Amino acid sequence: MKYNFNRFIDRRDSFSLKWSKEALQLVFKKDNDDLLPLWVADMDFECPKPVVDALKKEAEGCVYGYNWHGIPKYLNAVTGWMDRRHQWKVDPKWIVYSPGIVPAINMMVQTFSNIGDKVIVQPPVYYPFFSAVTENGRKLLLNQLHYENNKYTFDFDDFEKKAKDPLTKMFILCSPHNPVGRVWTKEELKKLGDICLENDILMIADEIHHDLILSGNSHTCFSTISEEFEQRTIVCTAPSKTFNLAGLQVSNIIIPNEKLRQSFIHTIVKKNGIGIPNSFGIVAMIAAYNEGEEWLEQVLRYINENFQFLKEFVDNNLPEVKYIEPEGTYLAWLDFNSLGLSDEDLKNLILYEANIALDEGKLFGAGGEGFQRINVACPKSTLEETMQRIKKAVDQRN
Repeated sequence: MKYNFNRFIDRRDSFSLKWSKEALQLVFKKDNDDLLPLWVADMDFECPKPVVDALKKEAEGCVYGYNWHGIPKYLNAVTGWMDRRHQWKVDPKWIVYSPGIVPAINMMVQTFSNIGDKVIVQPPVYYPFFSAVTENGRKLLLNQLHYENNKYTFDFDDFEKKAKDPLTKMFILCSPHNPVGRVWTKEELKKLGDICLENDILMIADEIHHDLILSGNSHTCFSTISEEFEQRTIVCTAPSKTFNLAGLQVSNIIIPNEKLRQSFIHTIVKKNGIGIPNSFGIVAMIAAYNEGEEWLEQVLRYINENFQFLKEFVDNNLPEVKYIEPEGTYLAWLDFNSLGLSDEDLKNLILYEANIALDEGKLFGAGGEGFQRINVACPKSTLEETMQRIKKAVDQRN
């Protein structure tokens, strides 16, 4: 089936966090029907037809009672996907259901560290990592990514120094990385993991974007590097980014180590009462993993084309803005620092003068100052309008 990703789907009057006027007014303090949002990381594309058909069939069943994820159909969909797409043979018993990766990471911090312990994160990075640590009474250790020549790399020396701190208990990895778009190489990941193993640090790999790999790049699941890694890593996965199912609240936390898994289950199920999946999330995930690859291949081609358009537009029209070449995700990371604006001035330029809602770089922590994150998983016409507005606002400043 051929999908039309150029079609604009109007979500302004829905419950969409990204598009609804009420949400935009609350977040951006700007009541404007013409505000164009490319901030929240969900797609503006229709979902795969097999998913839509499965949801319609579920709705027609007319009974929406309690559900259980531990049935073979559910587990086989997850394990089959991980085997086909990521060459990792996951044992079904390793899978723990969670309604989302963010709550799961919070509960991992609660389970595997104590108040006052330290957790390594790598800014600029997905900002809920910070609150997962600090709001649970733990201390952040910031291993800032190294940015040079429009590319990000790990600072291994600093990482090792922080890993040797006896209070460091956990490391939260973003792979592929949000917002900078890196798809880490196996060699890079192994070097980080070896440091963690040497210092008995639990590794949490948020791999929610691991299916969204751009042409010419290859993702390595952290746990597949070695058996030792597998036993000391928790991998967080979900169909939400891959198939645009974020609102259906289903994710799969893969924990091969029996002791770690039982400890986490105790926290998520016994302490927090989470264990009953959304009935629509279950059927959508199964349909997506079993029948959604054709859609995914098409959407990846479209996203690649949008990134190419964005690169050419920036190169030709915004010479002072640096385009960071992405390797994965559908999130562009643009460096506006050469404009010489403060973060507040840059916010005014984007939000008030261009009338665009984006995620400010400073939200992602140290190293994010002067950047903006743009979600390119939208019709090309939306992206074109966005960039024309930004160009006009920048031109009027010059």
